[in-house]
Amino acid sequence: MSARVTVVGAGVTGLVAALELALAGAEVEVLERAVRPGGAGASRFAGGMLAPWCECVGADPAVAELGRQALDWWPARFPGTRRNGTLVVAAARDVAELDAFARRSERWCRLDADGVAELEPDLAGRFRHGLFFPDEAHLDPRAALAALAARLGDLGVPIRHGRDGSALPADGRIVLDCRGHAARELLPELRGVRGEMLLLRSAELAFSRPVRLLHPRGMAYVVPRGDGLFMLGGSVLESDAAGPVSARSAMELLNAAYALHPAFAEAGIVELGAGLRPAFPDNLPQLLRRDGRWHLNGLYRHGFLLAPAMARRAAATLLGAG
Repeated sequence: MSARVTVVGAGVTGLVAALELALAGAEVEVLERAVRPGGAGASRFAGGMLAPWCECVGADPAVAELGRQALDWWPARFPGTRRNGTLVVAAARDVAELDAFARRSERWCRLDADGVAELEPDLAGRFRHGLFFPDEAHLDPRAALAALAARLGDLGVPIRHGRDGSALPADGRIVLDCRGHAARELLPELRGVRGEMLLLRSAELAFSRPVRLLHPRGMAYVVPRGDGLFMLGGSVLESDAAGPVSARSAMELLNAAYALHPAFAEAGIVELGAGLRPAFPDNLPQLLRRDGRWHLNGLYRHGFLLAPAMARRAAATLLGAG
C-alpha cells in the first residue's frame, strides 16, 4: 500500500514537494487555506531567479549547493524556464561593490562596456563594468505555480482550497506542513522577512535575463517577464508586518530602476505587492518533525531555488519513514 501524504500549503514549497511525493508513488493531497489558486502567499511575489552563484554572496554555501539542483529540475517541469544567465552591473563610482561581489561569488566572467551592451543592447553605453553568470536561469513564478498545479492534476493529486490544514488528520495520513510563515504557531523560532516588489510595464525596454544593480546600500534587481513586463525587487526587511508596499520601499526600488535605465521613469506601475518569507535563525531551510507532523520550511529568500532539493529530501525521508 502506498504512503498517504497530506501536504499543507500550495506555495512553491508545497507544490514542488507534492509533485516529488506523487512521482515517488505516494497518494498525495494538498490543502490550501486560500479559497482560490494563486492566493497571496510569498511565492506570488517572488523574483523567480534561479541564481545559486549570485545568491552565495550573502548566503551560506549550502544555498549554492542545494540551489544547483533547481537548474535542472525546473526546465524539466516548466518549459517557461529561461537559462540566459544573470547580469550584474554597477555605476562607475560603485565599481568597488562589483569587485567585492566577484570575490564572494563563483562561475562568472568579467564584462567591459561592449560585453554589457552585447548581452543587453538597451544598456549600451550605461555601464563600463559587469559580471555575467552564464549558468543561471529565471522563470515567472506565477506561471510556474500554475504549471505545477496542472501537473499535479494530471497525476490525480487534488488541491483543496479553503482548507487550512491546522489539525492533524484522523485517518493516519502523513502530514507535511509547507505553510511558510503561517506555520509560526507551531514553529516559534520561525521569523518573517518582508520582501516587496513592483511590476512595471515598458514598451521601450527589453531584457533577456535578470539584471542586478549593485550600490553601496545593497542591491536591486529587474527580472523580465515578457511582453514588456518587468519585476522589480531587492528589499529585505526584518519584519513580520503584513500590508501594502511602503512609500519608502517603492521610491527606493523605482530610483534603482531609473539608475539602471531612465526609460523606467515612463513605465507603468502594474502592481505593488509584499510577502513574508519564512526564515529560521540561520536562514537555512529545514525538514523537521514536531508534534506529529513534518515541516518543510525556512526557505527564506530562496523558495524557487531551494524547493526542488528540499522536496527531494522530504520525499526520501517521509516515504522511507512512512
